[in-house]
Amino acid sequence: MAKFYDHIDPKVHAFIDRQHIFFTATAAEGSRINLSPKGLDGFRVLDTKTVAYLDWTGSGNETAAHIRADGRLTIMMCAFDGPPNILRLYGRGRVLPKSSDAFREMIDSSFDGEEPASARQIIVLDVESVQTSCGFGVPVYDYQGERASLARWAEAASDLPGYRAGNNLETIDGIPTGHIE
Repeated sequence: MAKFYDHIDPKVHAFIDRQHIFFTATAAEGSRINLSPKGLDGFRVLDTKTVAYLDWTGSGNETAAHIRADGRLTIMMCAFDGPPNILRLYGRGRVLPKSSDAFREMIDSSFDGEEPASARQIIVLDVESVQTSCGFGVPVYDYQGERASLARWAEAASDLPGYRAGNNLETIDGIPTGHIE
């Protein structure tokens, strides 16, 4: 049975801290729904009503564009080991551009001052509600580790800002992402 909460309580926080993967879902009027897997130890619980994650350079930038156009963001996590559980965080998203003071402050305060080469921006979710559900149908998987592919690619890239300028400025539906370097 699904349960709703108005904040991230200690039990939910502990569940979040054990996860290695999460999924984001966004949409804007007239756009495709975007559902993206995320990982690489970039997720942080900032307080009982706020979470954030490092958003890595990718082939697109749908989440940022949809947040700017609509604001809604859902983050989902599933227990792939241990007791079954599904967690959804619903709320409004904000984008902290890499060039902003807010980005730098968050890197320093929540990511030990370490900014990976592949970091493009930080996505913040102001949590409006938290839902947990049984997760009985989610299969069990063994976590083997993070892929090093993105870090290696970003560190070897000769012009990462140029790549982002060519690939991250609008969505597949032509919505501007607002990305600035």
